[in-house]
Formats: sequence, C-alpha cells, structure tokens
Amino acid sequence: MSKFNSLEDHATRRFRLAGKAYLDNGDPFFAPIDSLRREAAEDGRRFVSFANYDYLGLSTHPAVKAAAAAALETLGVGALASRLVGGQRSTHRALEQDIAKFLGADSALALVSGYLANVTTISHLLGTRDALFIDELSHNSIVSGAKSAVAETVTFRHNDFDHLDFLLSERRDRYRNVMIVVESLYSMDGDVADLNRLIELKERHNAWLMVDEAHSVGVLGETGRGLCEYAGVDPARVDLIVGTLSKSFASCGGFVAGKTAVIDWMRYTLPGFVYSVGLSPVICAAASTALRLMQDEVWRVGKLRENAELFMTLAHEAGLDTGPAIGRGVVPILFSDSFETLAASQHLMENGYYVPPIIQIGVPKDQPRLRFFISAAHTKDEIRGVIDTLAACPATAGAELAAALAAAGAAAP
Repeated sequence: MSKFNSLEDHATRRFRLAGKAYLDNGDPFFAPIDSLRREAAEDGRRFVSFANYDYLGLSTHPAVKAAAAAALETLGVGALASRLVGGQRSTHRALEQDIAKFLGADSALALVSGYLANVTTISHLLGTRDALFIDELSHNSIVSGAKSAVAETVTFRHNDFDHLDFLLSERRDRYRNVMIVVESLYSMDGDVADLNRLIELKERHNAWLMVDEAHSVGVLGETGRGLCEYAGVDPARVDLIVGTLSKSFASCGGFVAGKTAVIDWMRYTLPGFVYSVGLSPVICAAASTALRLMQDEVWRVGKLRENAELFMTLAHEAGLDTGPAIGRGVVPILFSDSFETLAASQHLMENGYYVPPIIQIGVPKDQPRLRFFISAAHTKDEIRGVIDTLAACPATAGAELAAALAAAGAAAP
C-alpha cells in the first residue's frame, strides 16, 4: 500500500479532526438566511439573525441599494483589472479619500478583501532584521500575515501590555524595525485594546503600531470613527489603520490607512493591491453611500450602543456569561463545553433566532461560545426575546445531545 493518502482521504481525515462529528446531528452552519427569512415571513414565523455584522443596519438601506444599482448601470459589474495596470474608476479614489477623512488619516488604499488587507500589509512591511509583536488572540488574518512575513514574530498575552512592555524592553535592540499589531474591538470576545497605553509603548520603544479596526468602525466612539475616537487619541499617532468594508460599510473589501508617503508607496508595491483586481464599482458605490449615511445618521451609532448595552444587562440578569465584552457590537455568551453550545444554538434556531455556535475554530477548544453581533436594526423586543429564549434552554440539552451523538457514532458501521 502506498504511504501516501489520496487528497480525498486526507481531507476526510482532517475534517474529522476539525469536528465533523458535531455536524452529525444537523449542520448549524451555512444556513441560507435569505430563504429562511422569506419562508418564515410566509409562514408567519420569526427569523432574527444575530450572526451578521450589519452593525448600523445599512445593508438594506434604500440609498445603499440605489447607489449600487446606479453604479451597475453606469459603470458595470467589475473593475476588470488591477488598478495599477488596468486603470481605475473615479469612484475608487473618491472612496479612499472619504475613508481617510472619516478616520482622520492622511490617505487610504482600498483592497478587495479585509482578510487580504492584513495578510499583505503585514508580510510586505517587515524584513529579515525586523520583528512583529502580536496579541495571542489576533485574528487569523493577522496570524497568517505574520507567518508570511520574513520577520520574527513575538506573541504577547491578550491585552496584557505589561507583558508587551517586558518583551519590548528585553528584545527591542535586536531588531531594526518593530511593529505592534492589535485589534481594536476583538471579534470573538468583544473587548478592546488600551490604545493610550499602546501609544505610550510604541513611542517609548520606537516601534510602529498597526490597529485592525474591522469591528470598531461604526461601533466605537460617539460618531463611530473607531478606537482612536473611543480612546481620545489623535489618529496621526497610529501608523496604520486596517479595516474592512464588510461590516458597518455594508459591502465587502478592505482598506489600509496612514501617512500619505506610506500609502503612496503601497499603491505601487503592496502585492495584495498590485496583483489583485480593483474593487467592483458596485461595491465602491455601496460602501461610499454607507459611509455617508453613517455620518448623516449618527443616531445609528447611539442606537447600536443602546442595543448592545441592553443585551449585556439582560444577559447578566439571566446569569449568562459574556466574558470580557465591553458591550458594543460583539458580545459572546460562553458555555462550559461544545455540546452545550451546540444545543443552545439549536434551541435558538428552533425558536426563530439564528446564532451559529463557535467551537473548535477561531477560539480555544475550552472556550466555546455563541457570538452575538448586535445591530442598530435590532429591536428591543428581539433582544429581550433572544435572551429569554436562551435562558430557557433546558440545562440537560447539552448532555442529551452528547449522548445522542455518542449513540449515533456507536451505531455507525
């Protein structure tokens, strides 16, 4: 027998290791939410999603849809080439200028993916004599960027800036350039980085600071400008701000913002930009309109904050564990094991609330959770309803699910 497995065998084995057994009682992922919502409406049932990061409720706004439709009619669907070699649409630079102005940065560069924005920026900036200091709970896009970089990667304990200070004090002199990378609002825990402390550390240790604002734009700060506004920090003191268009901007894609000289250099050299097609004109139009609405309808930021704080209050009153979340756009509910998490998700789905479980992938195996994305579009009744339903989930549901899966596994040939 060959010592090599087929690709199919390899994939099947890895799938099992990743937790396929959890799916044997029904797959809670990849739900066709548009169909489910339509069918629920037709049957007079409830379908409320807490799994989508439409923080400001702009994804179905008439103005966003109209702008996208108009761009489709006048400019077509795609950019059709890399902007460097194929030319760009006027909407590309207009969007970038609006993003930079909104964030308080000099300049910005838009890319086709928020994930790609992190990977390509991190791997491009640092050389063999440099180092990257990242939070241990960094998003996979940051970790992948670090793995792609030739620089040394140093990991510090989550939001432990005394630990980061110790590591920088011990190692800074070994490197030519050092970049610290953090998230502003962490997407799995809903907690935030201490930006004032980070600024002090980066300036004292002569380091660069890159902040991933994917989940904080439209969420943090009185007007939704992100962590700098929330912390009262001048954005000019942050070297790079990276973000996404797929959340408060109600579309898809990513961006990196910073000093003009840096962004101009990236415009000609950043691999993920130079060798990727430009953003679709339709996406540009939707994101630009969402950004304008974000500023014209600032009440949405306040409504989101009120909804998230209500969710936190009700969750705590119900005895639910929200971990370190501060009560903004992302709030997890932590469970003791994966089966309890799966059972809770299933119970919510049966009662009209869509909240897929987070197990195995993206979080430590001993910290499974339901992750709730709160939106300005959620009603207070929906928030009360989902907490009441979750609190009413039978305490034995997880054990019963585990037993059912074990029995199914024993009966399998």
